[in-house]
Amino acid sequence: MPKMKTHRASAKRFRVTATGKIKRDHAGAGHMFTGKTRERKRRLGSSTLVAAVDAPRIKILLAC
Repeated sequence: MPKMKTHRASAKRFRVTATGKIKRDHAGAGHMFTGKTRERKRRLGSSTLVAAVDAPRIKILLAC
């Protein structure tokens, strides 16, 4: 069986940490900042971990 290819769209959106967890950026941090509070914009700037139930599916896409 051939090697599994990496899903390129997913590779651009997710990163695997050293402990094997998956990091992602927040949605909604691209434009229209005038309608968002300072606190909300601050939170959107930081990355977060993918939920544990979603991680196995994303790991398959990343072929890791």
